[in-house]
Amino acid sequence: MMASFGIKDLLDILLVAFVLYYLYKLMKESGSINVFYGVLAFTGVWVFASVILDMRLTGTLLDKFMNIGFLILVILFQDQIKRFLVELGSRKRWRLLKALLHHGHGKERDEEMAKRAIVMPVVYAALNMAKTKTGALIVIEQGVSLQEYEKTGDVIDALINSRLIENIFFKNSPLHDGALIVARGRLASAGCILPVSHDTDVPRSLGLRHRSALGISQATDALAIVVSEETGNISIAHRGKLRTRLTGTELEHALSELNL
Repeated sequence: MMASFGIKDLLDILLVAFVLYYLYKLMKESGSINVFYGVLAFTGVWVFASVILDMRLTGTLLDKFMNIGFLILVILFQDQIKRFLVELGSRKRWRLLKALLHHGHGKERDEEMAKRAIVMPVVYAALNMAKTKTGALIVIEQGVSLQEYEKTGDVIDALINSRLIENIFFKNSPLHDGALIVARGRLASAGCILPVSHDTDVPRSLGLRHRSALGISQATDALAIVVSEETGNISIAHRGKLRTRLTGTELEHALSELNL
């Protein structure tokens, strides 16, 4: 029986393992990991009853339920499925291949300078607002588009400038309560409404800005920066994880790791 095991079977196993791992990672980041475990357990029972024990009645009922359950899962997790497909096909996923095909130090240097033009104004603005305890929420787009969230605010479409960012979050500004979205290398929209995370692990001391930052990091691959107006602490949320009390150096390093 082992003699019939070939390269095609190995690739089949590796492909299934990759898909399961990616789904696990995606569900964990979106705060739906318990649903993933439940689906995995139900699938195991289905395979055990239908294939191994050959229980016809139970197998038939589970087959019908699996067909309906699959459609229900697609409806419930359409945002996560959309994110999975967008990330899988994003050009930033193939940056290594692109670098191999179009290698050149000049181009890499230009890309690094363009990234710093985005990162440094945001870092300076966050540090200045932290000193004055000015509350802020800045979201930086990655592979998944944030246009649906941009539409909830006011379009700015301006060059990234630390002074402009600080003025947006000035306490008397009409846009200071919402989120500022940085997309396509520009300040895209301000006063935007974000999804709020209902994760029970978030400390009660953290407010709505932190929950909104965590929510957008669970729904997309964007990175969110929060400046607390109570403490002046800087936090970031990325891929469903929240890091608090960041220094300027740590914030700069985190932003430099992004695919901008």
